[in-house]
Amino acid sequence: MSRAFIFPGQGSQAVGMGQALAEAFPAARLVFEEVDDALEQRLSRLMFEGPEADLTLTENAQPALMAVSLAVVRVIEVEGGVRLADKGAFVAGHSLGEYSALAAAGALGLADAARLLKRRGQAMQRAVPVGEGAMAALLGLDFEAAVEVAEAAVKAGDGNEVCTAANDNAPGQVVVSGHKAAVERAIAIAAERGAKRSVLLPVSAPFHCLLMQPAADEMAEALAEVPLQVPIPPLVANVTASQVSDPQTIRDLLVRQVTGTVRWRESVLYMKEQGVDTFIELGAGKVLSGLVRRIDRDLSSMAAGTPAEIEAVLKTP
Repeated sequence: MSRAFIFPGQGSQAVGMGQALAEAFPAARLVFEEVDDALEQRLSRLMFEGPEADLTLTENAQPALMAVSLAVVRVIEVEGGVRLADKGAFVAGHSLGEYSALAAAGALGLADAARLLKRRGQAMQRAVPVGEGAMAALLGLDFEAAVEVAEAAVKAGDGNEVCTAANDNAPGQVVVSGHKAAVERAIAIAAERGAKRSVLLPVSAPFHCLLMQPAADEMAEALAEVPLQVPIPPLVANVTASQVSDPQTIRDLLVRQVTGTVRWRESVLYMKEQGVDTFIELGAGKVLSGLVRRIDRDLSSMAAGTPAEIEAVLKTP
């Protein structure tokens, strides 16, 4: 069996996440305390108790999800004696999850990851005024068809708007992002072209499109100040859907990722081509492990975000 460890992105957050880990494992509590200290914020209290509206804010959700993922990693290492470097062929994460993956693989310090994600969330929110942007999931269309829909939505407007395929999550599940009016046109065009359903997503900004360029510029400055090491195991990057180990290349790809497409479907298939047959999602929720099965039914996936789930993962050969 060849494993990859994968790390969830925004949308997997929920009030109460990580609380059972903190209560059961000292190693998890230490992670949450370190993140709280790094941010000078009681983020763990917000994670455990809410309110949900505050946890959902991009600047809180991003470091919070990373904290839960790294708490799981530490528990697996301390309680189970399992090192990701020994057991995994690759790490990969969806959008912000790429920072979690890098921290888990020893390329990025926990405190640095928390501060970078806080700043990333703030920068993304500042990049586009609330209400101007939107994202929508186009269900039932493949990636190429979704790209064509996005292009048609731009042409149907004044030509100055942005609408692009932002997330290639799985067959039949592609997310478009851009100006709200263009995204709404994309929904209508997708229906005409055979989409089963298209829905606006409850997000506060249009991620992974060119409207995020101000945030990309800010993250280039932030990442330039943070030390990066070679990740072990290597990272499969969102924007290239291939493995990378060189720290400067990773830094550049993290900047490109802010405006670039998250090529999740291709990333999973790339790892399969390299021999991976089992994907273990570390952190909150089960979104990515579900996507893995939609991408290829021959692949096995597990989620580890609770004490019981971690125990099950540690029992696998």
